[in-house]
Amino acid sequence: MSRIGPYVVAVDQVSVDRAGRPVLVEVTVEFTERSRTAIVGPNGVGKSTLLSVVAGRLQPDSGRVTAAPPTATVGLLSQELDRSAAPKAPSVRQLLAAMTGVTDAQLALERASAALANGGDDSVDGGDDSVEGRDESRHEAAIATAYDAALDRFLRLGAPDFDSRLDEVAHDLGLRSSVLDRHPGVLSGGEAERVGLAAVLLSRFDLTLLDEPTNNLDLDGLDRLERWVADHLGGLVIVSHDRAFLERTVKSVIELDGHHRTASVYNGGWAAYLDERARARAIAERRHADYIAERDRLASRAQTQREWVDRGTRRARKFPADGDKFRRRFQIEQVERLAARSKASLRAMSNLETVDKPWQPWELQLTFEQAQRSGAVVAAFDGVVLQRGSFTLGPIDAEIGWAERVAIVGPNGSGKSTFLDAMLGRLRPVAGRVIIGSAVVVGALDQRRSGLDDADTSVVQVIQDATGLAKDEARSLLAKFGLDAEAVSRPASSLSPGERTRAQLARFQAAGVNLLVLDEPTNHLDLEAIEQLELAVRRYDGTLLLVTHDRQFLTNVEITRTIDVTSVSGDIGTEIGEAGADPPT
Repeated sequence: MSRIGPYVVAVDQVSVDRAGRPVLVEVTVEFTERSRTAIVGPNGVGKSTLLSVVAGRLQPDSGRVTAAPPTATVGLLSQELDRSAAPKAPSVRQLLAAMTGVTDAQLALERASAALANGGDDSVDGGDDSVEGRDESRHEAAIATAYDAALDRFLRLGAPDFDSRLDEVAHDLGLRSSVLDRHPGVLSGGEAERVGLAAVLLSRFDLTLLDEPTNNLDLDGLDRLERWVADHLGGLVIVSHDRAFLERTVKSVIELDGHHRTASVYNGGWAAYLDERARARAIAERRHADYIAERDRLASRAQTQREWVDRGTRRARKFPADGDKFRRRFQIEQVERLAARSKASLRAMSNLETVDKPWQPWELQLTFEQAQRSGAVVAAFDGVVLQRGSFTLGPIDAEIGWAERVAIVGPNGSGKSTFLDAMLGRLRPVAGRVIIGSAVVVGALDQRRSGLDDADTSVVQVIQDATGLAKDEARSLLAKFGLDAEAVSRPASSLSPGERTRAQLARFQAAGVNLLVLDEPTNHLDLEAIEQLELAVRRYDGTLLLVTHDRQFLTNVEITRTIDVTSVSGDIGTEIGEAGADPPT
């Protein structure tokens, strides 16, 4: 694969505002062909905005982004398919060509070729022949230069062999040729995830920007992605909340501050970032504590000295010197010395360098209120066969007992969400029956975060309807999940994926459930929220069903049993030992 060689993409003092509110403030960072950089920060802090600015899709309000040399290619890829990148009525093949820059490179080369072929037709008539000749020569040189640049970009993005590479990657990922000719809008969830991965594997940008590349990838997809990152020749900038992935891939971290909207750079990899951030936080807290202690000490000393001055003044009035000029002078000098000391203490306090308290970001404090205990059998599948289009799952025979912590596992497209939908009554079996035990109260977080899709109803009203809370109580609850007054007043359907996730979790906390069903719960949550979610799930005493590709989350929530949907016959539950054992991956 041809590479441009050393380059620098520089973000210089970039600021972005939205609706009068700062999103990024004077961010200055650099990326090179050796970059393996993560961008992290709370939800809504501007991570995707920064990627869009670097990719040239969004113009900053101030500052600039430059590339040296300017021919360096920058591409932004998201695991969520960018269907807007393709022309009208596209196929998956066209979409992938657009996402990888091949379409634009092809069009640019065609325009440059046409200009080169017709370059002599644009000469200026009349005037001095020598001037006209020089102008024509410069014009032809400019056309030739533009053609060379277009051809170079066409070759470096891998356009000449794109179709053959696409067929190879599609076959490797299990995408049939018929899928490549479909409209992207009709892809299944599993197909869309594999197409998103294909876009990454096919890309040949000099600097590749990856926005949540691990979302919904199964273990095989994660392994392929990590191998691609290890072998990739260009620079990489990654927005991800997958801690295991970041640990394996990045060499530096850019942290966006949710309060000041600025950026800090940490070098040395993911573990070094966590250590340095904790150390910096501890130093900042210690400096603030030392400042408060010194300020209070000076204030206390000044107060004591003022009291001494007042006492000395009262004593001098009560016991006057009675004409003894030496005693009177001594009293005056003593009071003046005490007053001077008090003033000196006040000056020292005013000259003390102020050390602000480290900003405490919003932190999700999540607990799951548990409803009364259900029966011993929470759910049972009796010869269940499920069908979606041409996809069939089953027959399934399984039983889920009270307080079990079950992981539903299998590759993408194997039927994990189908299994959950059947248990939740969203999908009727074509054979067999699904039995739900007595007193089961379900809290379900699906991948689509449904239940918050009413175009007209406000978020706070949805929560009120689901929980019976008064309006003020619902607002207070949502505020604890980082949803401010503006967000909760909007239609529920307008929430971002991260906001929808937090609103659903708020509903579970208020309503009380004894069967918690979580389908990819860490998608769209920031790192701090994921850690709080882990803690809440570990403390939850009810029954848990979990689908996740977040390997660290799967380990940390102490799964006790797995159900592999690729082997659904007879007793499909696979015991994995005592509680707390690591689940198979």
